[in-house]
Amino acid sequence: MQSTDILFPWRDVMVDTVRQDGPDLSMRQWAILLTVYLTPGPHTVRRLSADLNVPKPAISRALDALSIQGLIRRVRDPEDRRIVIVQKTADGAIFVDDFARIVEERGRVADLGGGLYG
Repeated sequence: MQSTDILFPWRDVMVDTVRQDGPDLSMRQWAILLTVYLTPGPHTVRRLSADLNVPKPAISRALDALSIQGLIRRVRDPEDRRIVIVQKTADGAIFVDDFARIVEERGRVADLGGGLYG
């Protein structure tokens, strides 16, 4: 087995994802989206920047794209209007759930095949 063989299931998940009629996300957008949906909040640009070790302007640009696609929502903190909180949306939750199902299904296919394409 080559060290790159582990990437075949990942490739298959990505192919299944791009075949769907959904948003085409960058890796940075995926990282932010999954951080918002899988880790406890509240999420802010500053916190996402620190968690992902990515500059705040890059986080803001990615959030712009995710917001336009309806996958996240930005709201002002009612206690400190300077702070913007990044929130989940119903469409984003469905998108993440659909992605999780693809990953789960691909995992089952790999398991039934005796592991990684073996």
